[in-house]
Parts: sequence; structure tokens; C-alpha cells
Amino acid sequence: MGLKKVWLVTGASKGLGLSLVNQLLKAGQYVAATSRNINELTTAVNSNSEKFLPLPVNLNDELSVEQAINATIAQFGKIDVVINNAGYGIGGSIEELTDEETRNSFDVNVFGTLNVIRKAMPHLRTQKSGHIINIASIAGIIGATGWAVYSASKAAVIALSEVLAEDVKAFGIKVTVVAPGAFRTSFLTPESLVLAKNPIAEYEDVRAVHARYLKMDGQQVGDPEKAAAAMISLAAMPNPPIHLLLGNDALSRATTKIESLEKEFQEWKAITISTDF
Repeated sequence: MGLKKVWLVTGASKGLGLSLVNQLLKAGQYVAATSRNINELTTAVNSNSEKFLPLPVNLNDELSVEQAINATIAQFGKIDVVINNAGYGIGGSIEELTDEETRNSFDVNVFGTLNVIRKAMPHLRTQKSGHIINIASIAGIIGATGWAVYSASKAAVIALSEVLAEDVKAFGIKVTVVAPGAFRTSFLTPESLVLAKNPIAEYEDVRAVHARYLKMDGQQVGDPEKAAAAMISLAAMPNPPIHLLLGNDALSRATTKIESLEKEFQEWKAITISTDF
């Protein structure tokens, strides 16, 4: 893996986050890992290495995030790579999901990511180096029926990452946003997926799509260990991509979206250009 780096990984107690932490520790890297449940994290990782720093963090609490970053620097001296992995899925039409359910999703998927970036940036700017890797989803590029709020939160992560990359490149800091497809993790289990508590019977298509997705649990085509390895490889690249798709399904869906947009833009070009002075 090359030079030893200090990694901060959020949402590390399961899924891709856990795969990342285990692979990094196996490679002898220094890893600060966060979870809302510290016992779940330490049990899942099961490491007594001095290179592993488990941290209980509430990503929606700026002070909690700041304390975790300060603890990481106190322990390891710096942070080289930040991986914003924490997040969860939420399914339901916009009408079915309450304001609370929707805001909770954005609090974790978007504002938690922003809190980590905001608190890590002063340190990365000072050292004039670093790599921020934000985990979004192919749903942020092309959504599916019944996942409007989830898609919106991940689209926000993609958009903020694109502009962040421009904002911080003068400081020698790199940014990559990763959009995975379906991977065989716990994402489709109740611990990582929330469905609308008050479904509306008329949304039959939404229910059908959710049922189809839930049947995929344990059958997803993506290998989380390979996904983790791919993300880790980004840190060794002199010119890493700003966008990285993971999985054949992600590539197929993204390509479909690009083709659809191009077709629609051209179809309505006459109206589009008619609005100029």
C-alpha cells in the first residue's frame, strides 16, 4: 500500500466501513474509526493494535466530531485521508415520509458529512495535503421509484464534493466522491434501512419496488471487500478521480442517465435557447 497514512473512517462498525477498517489495519495503516455505538465498533473490529483508535461519535453534533478529530491528531499526529462513509437508506415517497424522517436522513447522510469536512479542513489546510473521500451512491446520479429522499441526500453529497474539490485544490487537498451500486453489505437490513412508517396504499409501485429491493439482500452483485480495496487505492494516486463509480450496475445506470439527459436536452433545445435576449 506504500507509505503509512492516518485514516479517519466514519460509520465503521458495519458494511463498507468495516471492510475498509479491517483492510487498512491489515496493511499496517493508522486508523481512527467512528461509530455512534462504540461497543458495536470494537466488537466488530476486534483489534488491540495501537494503530487502531475507536471513537464514539455523533456526527450531527459538531463538538462530538471536533473532539474525535482532535483525538485522532493527538494519537497519530495528523490525518491524511478522511472517508465519510456513515449513512443509511430511507425508502418511501415524499408524501409518505414525515418531515422528521426526511430531516433525520439528511442529518446523517449530508450534514454529518459536512460536519466532518468542516472540522477536518483546518488541519488539512495547515498541512497542505490530504484526501477527502465521500461515499455517495449511484442513487445520487440516477434514482429509483420509492427512494426520492435517499437519492436527494446522495445527490447532495455528489454536488458538494464536486465543488469542494475546486475549493480546496489550491491547498493540495484532493476530493473523490464514490458512487457504489449494490454491494453485499447490511444496507438492506433493518439496521441500515428505514422505510416510511405510514405507507399510503395508493403507492403500489413504491411498495413493489421496495419488495424487489429487499429480496436482493444477500444477493447483491458487488463484493464489499473489492469495493474497500478500490477506495483505499485512491489514496496512493497522484491524480485521483473526482467521481468514482463502483460496480457494473452503477456504470450501467449512470450511462443510461447520461444518455437520457442528452436526449432530453436536445429534444427541448428550441425552448431552452429561446429565452436569451
